[in-house]
Amino acid sequence: MTSLHSFKSLALILLVSITGFAHAAAIYPIDQASILAGSKFDIKIEFNQVASPSDVIIELNGLPINKLVSSKSEFISDENGKGSAVIYRDVQLAKAGKYELVARTAQEKLKVTWDVYFSGPRKVRNVILFIGDGMTIANRTAARVLSKGINEGKYQGRLAFDNMPNTAMIGTSGSDSLITDSANSMSAYTTGHKTAVNAMGVYVSRASDNLSHPKVETISELIKRNTKMSVGIVSDAELQDATPGAMVAHTRRRADKQYIADQLLKSGAEVILGGGSAYFYPQSIKGSKRKDDKNLVDTFKADGYQLAFTKQELVAAAENKSTKKLFGVFHPDNMDGSLDRLFLKKNTVALYPNQPDLTEMTQSAIEVLSRNPNGFFLMVEAALIDKFNHPLDWERAAFDTIMLSNAVQIAKDFAKKNPDTLIIVTPDHTHSGSISGVVHDDKPGPLREKVGVYAAAGYPNYPKADVQGYPSQIDVSKRLAFFYGNYPDHYETLHPKLDGTFVPAVKDDSGKFVANPKYIQLQEDAIHVGGNLPSHQEVGVHTADDAVLNAIGPGSEKFKGFMDNTEVFKVMVESLGLSSKQ
Repeated sequence: MTSLHSFKSLALILLVSITGFAHAAAIYPIDQASILAGSKFDIKIEFNQVASPSDVIIELNGLPINKLVSSKSEFISDENGKGSAVIYRDVQLAKAGKYELVARTAQEKLKVTWDVYFSGPRKVRNVILFIGDGMTIANRTAARVLSKGINEGKYQGRLAFDNMPNTAMIGTSGSDSLITDSANSMSAYTTGHKTAVNAMGVYVSRASDNLSHPKVETISELIKRNTKMSVGIVSDAELQDATPGAMVAHTRRRADKQYIADQLLKSGAEVILGGGSAYFYPQSIKGSKRKDDKNLVDTFKADGYQLAFTKQELVAAAENKSTKKLFGVFHPDNMDGSLDRLFLKKNTVALYPNQPDLTEMTQSAIEVLSRNPNGFFLMVEAALIDKFNHPLDWERAAFDTIMLSNAVQIAKDFAKKNPDTLIIVTPDHTHSGSISGVVHDDKPGPLREKVGVYAAAGYPNYPKADVQGYPSQIDVSKRLAFFYGNYPDHYETLHPKLDGTFVPAVKDDSGKFVANPKYIQLQEDAIHVGGNLPSHQEVGVHTADDAVLNAIGPGSEKFKGFMDNTEVFKVMVESLGLSSKQ
């Protein structure tokens, strides 16, 4: 009978894992979590069985948990019909060391171990974290070819982050999946904790409310609670998007953009610049995406922020030496990329002609933040690298990688005069792009035969780049043959998309995504490529490939070899000494 019972139990476990009909018992933070001493986090214990408070025993390092945790517990007798739960909010563990938490009832026993570490004293005044969202090796290579040129195998220059002295390979996987999205990968950088796809600042539990999952403190919150430093958040995406959102928000769903806008205001960050104005205006304003009557722009102004809505207003506000707080929004959605803004004038540039460049936002942010003698933490995201990699539009991604390089150079110039500045440049995750050769228009035969490989590749003939690093023409006769490793059905044209961002696939009558017929109509010899992704995917997806991080400045020597993305947080908080109040 015992053997039969065991087989039945195993069958139930397998059924649960395959179907997902039941939620496994769990403790958050999860096993092997690394936690900064003194940081705030929630503990949540989820049992599979319904229990009473008197049945539950919780011990931390062999002692009743209330001996080490002063937070009061919240007991949920039956959470969503899935079993009992216990929650401790805003827990702080002051002492470094190994911690073992054991929770049990008569029917269940759960255990996790944590590594609590102390930051040590502060070592730098400023930290500037650049995120090249979705930037992969091939984006960097393409940007270097276009902006610096290559002659007889030698590049004629370097991107601003190419010659940083310290490099690490970053693992990006989340708690639930090999493949990450920007929310949980950025959350690893900002909290030091793993979480699941679409989540930021929380562990994903079985809570039904997006905002009720166990929270972990962000680096922005740590800085505001423990120091007198300033914080800056810059992105050319919506400011409510995953990467800037993970600086301030705690939600299961990155789509909670109204809530994220509210958290940006609540954060007290001194500089907030980017797109996404639609979530800062009340629903009564045309184009607003809010569901209430709050006008956050007016509140920012009332709170002492200088406001900017064009690049001219941004530069003027930043140059004003009395500006200590700056809020700027320059597009209701994601901003336009550099190829469109500077050259093609496509996408939404005609509607919003005065959007600033990422370089102008970076320069303005540093000018304002550096007025604080206590130092600053600045996050700058080149978001559109990712947003162009998704639809397989490598030229636009390359131009925005060049723009990121220009922004990084501004930070490096600042650091020359302020050597107590740590600069980090990293993707949050990668994409699948790769350069395979050179397309030669004058080669005879079908389109695919125009791709030169090995000795037949030679070199592209892009014109010499301008002072900003951009070639004036991309539809030249010899172009990079850049291909993505994952994709939906699409037509490959081997030409840049001069009329707007590539739209590789469109939905057919059955709801599946098929190759966009627009491109075979525009170019008769375009090649139909059958997708290698599920038919519900309309664009390419992220990859699990390691991300390449570059760093310079005090503390940058800690970046070496292979590192987990949560370790990036650890280096930053150790550099800023965030375990204790300053």
